[in-house]
Amino acid sequence: MNTKLHAVTDQNGRPLSFFMTAGQISDYTRAAALLGSLSAAQWMLGARGYDAD
Repeated sequence: MNTKLHAVTDQNGRPLSFFMTAGQISDYTRAAALLGSLSAAQWMLGARGYDAD
């Protein structure tokens, strides 16, 4: 069993919003929930993750 921590941070790396899910849960659904609550930003840093292609 494993877990994932999903987080949104400020420019200094301090968490603004975060939650934990089971490891098999899709990152996409959790990212949509986190990003939907944010105001507009000038830029975003994110990881691409895994791709089967």
